[in-house]
Amino acid sequence: MEFTRGNLALRDHVKDGKRVFLFEQSRKGLVLFVSEMIFFDSDYYETHDSIGNVRRGIKFFLRRKDAIVSYDLNKLTLVAEPLVDYQVPNITERLGLVVSRVGQGAYRKSIINRWENKCAVTSFNDGRILIASHIHPWKDANDDERLDVDNGILLSPVYDALFDRRLVTFDTNGKIVLSEAITSLEFNKIGVSGNERIKRLSTGNLSYLTRHQAEFNSKINDG
Repeated sequence: MEFTRGNLALRDHVKDGKRVFLFEQSRKGLVLFVSEMIFFDSDYYETHDSIGNVRRGIKFFLRRKDAIVSYDLNKLTLVAEPLVDYQVPNITERLGLVVSRVGQGAYRKSIINRWENKCAVTSFNDGRILIASHIHPWKDANDDERLDVDNGILLSPVYDALFDRRLVTFDTNGKIVLSEAITSLEFNKIGVSGNERIKRLSTGNLSYLTRHQAEFNSKINDG
């Protein structure tokens, strides 16, 4: 997809003096007005055409008219997940990496947008150090899971490091669970009290967290 015709008109609607309205289907033949919307960002991502072939899509980020967006998605740089056992890819693998990473910009922005540029645990909101982390790791996920917003969580560095290493997890109510591999005293030294809670977990987040919890418990049992 390119910024031509309808895509171009949507991106440039403010400059061109045009208005965008959001409707949702109420029932067959009827729609319900939701809000006037304003474009504020876009990015490319990987998607599929009508016959299943991979193609480059465009994801638009819109806000309701008069709503305030307190951050600029284009100016945020989030830390990428480290590569595990990295080896130089061959030509075929390089092509696959290029295709798959088309979607990472839009995915990163979707996670920032989903969590309103705040750490899911602490609400710390300096996007320069927040990390867009996968609940179910990128290396173990399938293509759909890698770009599923429900598989992403925005964390400050300490919580991301602990979460990534299965030294903390979160239960179905969003309350943090601490590993016995680190003492309470040591957790306190890095500012982790054991009373933290994530309040805005979606049903999709909980589905991925179930696997994270299983891996957390497995690590405990393995010593």
